Amino acid sequence: MTRLILLNGLPGVGKSTIARRYAAEHPGTLLCDIDSLRTFIGGWRDDFEGSGALIRPAALGMITGYLRDSGDVVLPQLLSRVTELEKFERAVLEAGADLVEVVLAADTDDAVRRFHRRDDGTDSWHTIVRSLVAEAGGDEVLRGYAERLAALIRRRPATRMVTSVEGEVDATYAAVVAAIDAAASTRPQ
Repeated sequence: MTRLILLNGLPGVGKSTIARRYAAEHPGTLLCDIDSLRTFIGGWRDDFEGSGALIRPAALGMITGYLRDSGDVVLPQLLSRVTELEKFERAVLEAGADLVEVVLAADTDDAVRRFHRRDDGTDSWHTIVRSLVAEAGGDEVLRGYAERLAALIRRRPATRMVTSVEGEVDATYAAVVAAIDAAASTRPQ
């Protein structure tokens, strides 16, 4: 059975980095990075949030089709609202696949620091996201994400937690793979 592997967590904790590596080391796995996809929408730099709203339904369709017809999907995405997560759950059910939820966890203060330091040039949207967060209230916006994510996790007992330690990509990646494998081994046959 195919799987949607949701790598959830605060901005800057390494979701995209881990997802890229997972896809690279698991041939046939689709990396569906919605933040990257939004850069394919004309005018995305001028309306980052609007382009995200436009691409999300397309991403859901792509995920559903890939799960149904091709293979696993890894999705690095902060989903802190249950209504958003449920959209992806419906896609998984429609495709007859499994959902594996892994949260890359970090202390909130550490995650905030990492958010401000990230920008290795890999992802063109980091500067824009930092500006949007600053305009919306700065670090308190990130702390709000942390609170909503913690509340969501409490409602979802099957969620696997992996500590994301800055600079420890190999260890974090190994822990994520172990969490994914553990989820597969506990699935009812």
